[in-house]
Amino acid sequence: MRIVLLGDLHGNRPATLAMEAALRDIPADETWFLGDAVGKGPSSAFTCDWVREHCDRFIGGNWDYGIGGKEFPQDGYYWNQLGPERMQWLRNLPSEAELSFAGLRFRLFHGRPVTPLLTASSDREMLEATMATEQGVYDAAIFADSHRPFIRTLNTGYICNTGSIGNSLGVPKAHCMLLEDCPLRMTILSVPYDNEAAAEDARMDPDLPHRDAWIREVLTGEYSR
Repeated sequence: MRIVLLGDLHGNRPATLAMEAALRDIPADETWFLGDAVGKGPSSAFTCDWVREHCDRFIGGNWDYGIGGKEFPQDGYYWNQLGPERMQWLRNLPSEAELSFAGLRFRLFHGRPVTPLLTASSDREMLEATMATEQGVYDAAIFADSHRPFIRTLNTGYICNTGSIGNSLGVPKAHCMLLEDCPLRMTILSVPYDNEAAAEDARMDPDLPHRDAWIREVLTGEYSR
């Protein structure tokens, strides 16, 4: 059994196509989307449609809800590109999901320490708090949003981040996560893509919000907003 978990495509067409090509060599039984199909990059309609076509299960991210729900007037660029039907789909995505895999109970969501989903007096307590919820105690948590992939252990189990396909920070490649069972394997996939092509897509669109910051992020992996 193989499950791919991915998120944070953020309108980056070259990165998404590179990941699609890499995943052809790793046939998965299921692909789960963990939020943020849209926003930031110039190709949000493309990445939204890609998620809907290629993924089997879905949860929403902060950009999906913000754009889909028209929460911020400055996002009119994305509203015009996406249209009403895509935006309705985005705002109706569930906020988290559960996965039973390799004898473990996984909690899946989109979040980070600055959001209400993850709050505690220290980073370690915050991460461990994600394992015990009103829905019971989990063996592992996998989330997107921070754009930096990792796998680590806690006293209560595993905590993992998928990384970002379209807007990775630190290492500017396309990242996602692969789960395999018998025995359990958790792998971060790091896929090179044409970063300059992604930057050129933005240069060709003078209306893209925060265009210079986006170009810097896809070329360097340095957060720029």
